[in-house]
Order: sequence, then C-alpha cells, then structure tokens
Amino acid sequence: MMQTHLLLPESDVNAVQIAAGLIKQGEVVGMPTETVYGLAANALDGRAVAKIFHAKGRPQDNPLIVHIADATQLNTLCPAVPPQAARLAEAFWPGPLTLIVPKAACIPEEVCCGLDTVGVRLPAHPLARALIRAAGVPLAAPSANLSGRPSTTTAAHVLRDMDGRIAAVLDGGPCGVGVESTVVTLAQDRPRLLRPGGVTLEQLQGVLGTVELDRALYEKIGDEARVSAPGMKYRHYAPKAPVTVVRGQPQAAAAYIKAHAAPGDGVLCFDEYRDCFSACVVACFGAQADLAAQARAVFDCLRAFDDTAVRQIWAQCPPNDGLGLAVANRIQKAAGFRTVDV
Repeated sequence: MMQTHLLLPESDVNAVQIAAGLIKQGEVVGMPTETVYGLAANALDGRAVAKIFHAKGRPQDNPLIVHIADATQLNTLCPAVPPQAARLAEAFWPGPLTLIVPKAACIPEEVCCGLDTVGVRLPAHPLARALIRAAGVPLAAPSANLSGRPSTTTAAHVLRDMDGRIAAVLDGGPCGVGVESTVVTLAQDRPRLLRPGGVTLEQLQGVLGTVELDRALYEKIGDEARVSAPGMKYRHYAPKAPVTVVRGQPQAAAAYIKAHAAPGDGVLCFDEYRDCFSACVVACFGAQADLAAQARAVFDCLRAFDDTAVRQIWAQCPPNDGLGLAVANRIQKAAGFRTVDV
C-alpha cells in the first residue's frame, strides 16, 4: 500500500518542490485551492491522470478540470479562446470559475473523457499556483474525495479519504470558499451555467448578459447523458445516511423537520434553529443570511454526520440567490434531489 505523505509548507520550505517532484514522476498529490482540495496530476500525461480516476473510484465518463498558473496558459489548452471566455477570465481569474472551451490536441482523452472540450481554471490559492509553476505543467485536479462523497476542504479530510491512495497531500489550510468552482460552457451557441459556485450567476450575467441554466442544476439527469463538466451526472457530495432537503421559509422548514424527524436523526440547519431539535444530532452550517459561511461549512457538516450513528438526515436549504444557488445545489445533490417544499 502506498504511503501518503503530509507536506506542511509552514514548517518545510521544500514542501511545494517535493509535491512538484512527485507530480513530475507521474504521481497524484492532494492540492489546496480556494474552493476545495483537489487531486492533482500532470494534465498532459494520460497515465498520470488515470491514477486520479483510480484513487477516487471515479466513473470514466466524468471529465476533469485543468488548473493553470497564468491566464496566458489558456491559449495552449484551447486553439481559439472564445471572446466571452476571455471576458470572464479577465473579470474573475484568478478565482473560483471554470471555463469550458474547445480543447487543444495536447489534452489527453483521460482528461476530457472523449469530449472535444476541456474545463480550465486559474485558482486563487497561492499554493496551488506555486505548485503548478513548480511542476511546469497544467494540473488536472478534481475534488480530493472518494467519488460521490462530500468534497474535502481540509488536508485532514483528504487524508481520511485518500491515505494510501495518493503520494502526498500539500496542506494549505482550510479552503476559503468551500464549494467547487462555478462552471460555465462557452462551447455552445449561448453561455450556459453547468455548475454554480463561488462566482454567482448574477456576477456572470453582469459580464455576459444572458446566461442559460443547465437542467442538471435542478434535477437528476439520466445515466445515458454525456456531460462536459464534473458534478452534473452522478450522485455527489453525499454522506453515508440518506438526506432529505426541506425547502421554504426557514421557520416553516424547521417546523416541518421537527414534526417529522425521528429521535437520533441528523439535522443540518441554520444557526438560528440550533436548539429546535433536541432529540436529534444537529450540525449548523451558518446563519440563514450568511451564505459565505454556509458555503465554507456545508461539506464539513455533511462529513461530520459520518462519525455518528444517524440513519437519515434532514436539511434546511438557502434560496437560489447569489451564493445560495451553489449551496442549495450541493445539498440537493447530496440528497439525490429528494426534496420537500413547505
């Protein structure tokens, strides 16, 4: 079994270089970003990328996102950058935005899963960009969790899922955003939001005007569908216990959960309702108006339920405004879109 090393840049000035050396050897390294931790490998080496799929247990038709250290690198990965992609990159890079663009011939099939497009992102986390520069290649990096499980926002989370499966984890501290990047495709007739994230729909509309919404944001799509971005098709972000989302005004949702939850059930709720479920295992993910706190905490809370004996989980859910669209999407994906509207 492979030994997974924890690399601590705060105490080891060579940590980034060690991680980069492992990537140059074709290995996979846990990498911090501002969104969630990723499993990073040389995006131009199909054999290295295949190790990501093996470590995660990831379906082979679920494409990866390529991370770059400088916006100019987009030109090497895309033969003709769409003007709208250039405008979004100028507005939001470095940051939590992935652009789906036509791919260059240098992108191996293992990254794009047979598609003629590739997702590209310039992360804001300084360690991520330092690692990409030190490795000398763009890095393919999906979230650093076992496939289908809640994403990882700390190095400890990565080790819990990946110990013995990857070469090392570069510890960059807790992730600042907490949900994966926004994904927009510019490879169709109109810009389309495929996954909400740290760059909001409203911000995208401020740059592009009209942005279409993919149906995968609101419903489970069929197993036969081909998808151009991660997080669209398969069950994602799910703890071991099944989740039911209760949507509506927070007070009404809390009342519904209180009336229907059995003793010992798990409840994911806003801070204001912490004391409403005395017979349940409660995890609070932020005040109902603090969407940024909810984004940072939602995966931590879902993971925490796996350390309990809960047999089912009830979840409050923010409205689909601003960052709330991303938080609500992750909770509903965790539930497999099992929802109750009150």
